[in-house]
Amino acid sequence: MKKTLSLTVAAGLMATTALAEDRSLTIASWGGSYQEAQSKALFEPAAANTGINVMQETYGGIADVRLQVNTGQVTLDIVVSGSGSAARAAAEGLLEPLDYDVIDVSDFIPGLYTEHCVGGDVFSTVYAWNTDTYGEDGPQSWADFWDVEKFPGTRSYRGAVAGALEPALMADGVPMEEVYDVLSSEEGIERALDKIRELRPHISVFWSSGAQHAQLMRDGEVDMSTGWNGRFDNARADGGAVMHSFNQALLDYDCFAVPKGAPNKELAMEFLNEISKPEYQDDLPKYITYGPTNALAYETGTITPEVAAILPSSPENAALQLPIDLDWYGEWETIAAEMYQDMLTE
Repeated sequence: MKKTLSLTVAAGLMATTALAEDRSLTIASWGGSYQEAQSKALFEPAAANTGINVMQETYGGIADVRLQVNTGQVTLDIVVSGSGSAARAAAEGLLEPLDYDVIDVSDFIPGLYTEHCVGGDVFSTVYAWNTDTYGEDGPQSWADFWDVEKFPGTRSYRGAVAGALEPALMADGVPMEEVYDVLSSEEGIERALDKIRELRPHISVFWSSGAQHAQLMRDGEVDMSTGWNGRFDNARADGGAVMHSFNQALLDYDCFAVPKGAPNKELAMEFLNEISKPEYQDDLPKYITYGPTNALAYETGTITPEVAAILPSSPENAALQLPIDLDWYGEWETIAAEMYQDMLTE
């Protein structure tokens, strides 16, 4: 009888252990202050509340997903992606369709989720400047960012095509509402590249990550940089002489996607539903100044009016910006990226 009981207890423990193992998933994000903010606001509390064991990795973006899917060795369950990159990855067949019967987006701000990617935060690609160099009256347009006579000094610019071409066209005088029309041809892309070539003698670094462009500004290694508003706000909070403007910024969002063949797909859907709730999203601005995608996060009382005023998705700030056109990225990103890399290697 004791032997039978022991076997039963042992079997129960093994089943419990197996169940715990089944409740594990791996999330990959981009590191730095951004992933730290996600971890504190979303991943860690959601893991505690659901009992899901969340393992975090830092990765290099959709290229890593492509490699895993193409080799049939998918280890990631959820990845963070820019909205444009996710659109292109979905078109390539690299992502699982999301289960919106599980993930509740009924209170999301319109346009901040797609069939393959659910928005996690709203951010802006802005121009930032060193206040030790220019004071508080720095550049207030992309034309100012390009004006090396009015604002002499070194620049940093993105080393990938996403968010790199639109500022160049606005600096060249194209109205915001016409930018994507102009970019919808190789001639229009070349026009943007020519404008970047014009600035290139003053670009000392083509940055490759948010952590890099934030450090460049925080350490005063460049006088101006393009980049993401939340990274610059954190750099200023760390003592950097950094300011930025939302005028003519690019309004965009990061999203969560599930790679094709993810080992824990169903659990990933459950976890994505959890972190999409307003009680998690309203905590994100405590750690980085990116806006929530769930509109109810503005109604919980956690986000104060003062904080809302500096978030990209607040109505006042959003009105100043050019929303990213995902249809354009789905159609043109591959061509534009090749042309951009050719320009960088000239």
